[in-house]
Amino acid sequence: MHLKVLGLNHTTAPIEVREKFSISKEALRRGLENLDGYDGLSEAVILSTCNRSEIYAVAADGCAVHQFLNDLIGGVIDKNFLYEFDDDTCAEHLFAVAAGLDSLVLGEGQILSQVKEAYTIAKSAQATSTILNTLFNRAIAAGKKVRTETKIAYNSVSVSSAAVELANKKLGGLADKSALIFGAGKMAQLTAQHLLAHGLKKIFVANHHLERAEDMASKIGGQAVAWEDAFTGAAHVDIIITSTGAPHYVVKPWQTQQLMTRRGGRGIFFIDIAVPRDVDPEVGKIKGVTLYNIDDLESVVEKNLQARQREALLAKKIVAEDAAAVMERFKYLKFQPLMANLSERAEQMRQRELKKILSKLPNLTNDEQKILEQMTRRIVRKLLRMPMMKLNASAGTDAENFYAQALKALFTDEVNFIAEN
Repeated sequence: MHLKVLGLNHTTAPIEVREKFSISKEALRRGLENLDGYDGLSEAVILSTCNRSEIYAVAADGCAVHQFLNDLIGGVIDKNFLYEFDDDTCAEHLFAVAAGLDSLVLGEGQILSQVKEAYTIAKSAQATSTILNTLFNRAIAAGKKVRTETKIAYNSVSVSSAAVELANKKLGGLADKSALIFGAGKMAQLTAQHLLAHGLKKIFVANHHLERAEDMASKIGGQAVAWEDAFTGAAHVDIIITSTGAPHYVVKPWQTQQLMTRRGGRGIFFIDIAVPRDVDPEVGKIKGVTLYNIDDLESVVEKNLQARQREALLAKKIVAEDAAAVMERFKYLKFQPLMANLSERAEQMRQRELKKILSKLPNLTNDEQKILEQMTRRIVRKLLRMPMMKLNASAGTDAENFYAQALKALFTDEVNFIAEN
């Protein structure tokens, strides 16, 4: 049996392929519950996110893991989009995924909770056992360790999150602040979500098409305002974020000067994340106005990304060491049933022979019986000590099959039957 991972992610398949072959939770559960229908596939966990679809499995040589994946997605995936790793490489891949080292955004934290959820679903479907239970628990622990012992998740590496963190820092917190967002596209929505995550009190949304502003406002719990009224209402907000697709400036100096007059000189924070720019650069020269544009933010993102990459070196070391440790443990796991069987048979023999002896020595005191019990236990333990040590020492070496087969041959039922009678 081998550890295997088969899957695709943002590095091997474009978004149009990933979204086509994403696995719904319903299909995922059904597949895990029907795992017994696939010969040689004894354990499985399915991890499916917007950027990856992966099957981690304990499988025999020649097992049709590809067929299992195809059945899950209801189609056939071009093998050029897939990667497949075995044993040590599989373990290190999972640990890297849990640590955020294999994510589209280096160090992103959401993937760890997604790994936990995937494992929880598989375990509840009784699709995991000793190997994957051990592997995923250790991978999740390693993911937590990376976030505790490194700063890989510190600082923003997206323009929208960098914009919000910048505002949060400059304004001393956002809990009692409000914002006006010009634009209702994807970047505007992402920025709004980051603002809310930082506790922003109120968000107003303005767009040339009011229905789009209303749609976005409904998604974020904000309030849509008509484009022509937006600047008037801005007299009471703390932050203005612009993210439109306009080919010209939508915020002009004369408008801003009038706005500052209405505000009585109270400062305002502009963040222009549009390309081409929405805010005339001259706006930044007006007293009380603080203006940042996309170039300012991208320089912050670049510095933060470089910092994360430095932390990633430390994270990779943690991942490599922890993955190697769990694989070292697996070398011994496969011998546990054999060693347990050997110990059990020896104990049965000891108890049977001790019972015979005690029946012939009815006058022994309780203390004498205890001494005899201890002596026989020591004899069995000492006899088994060397075979057990040899078996353990052979794990992961060329000699492991020799010792495993030798012990199996020496302790078959036939041999035990002869020895015991």
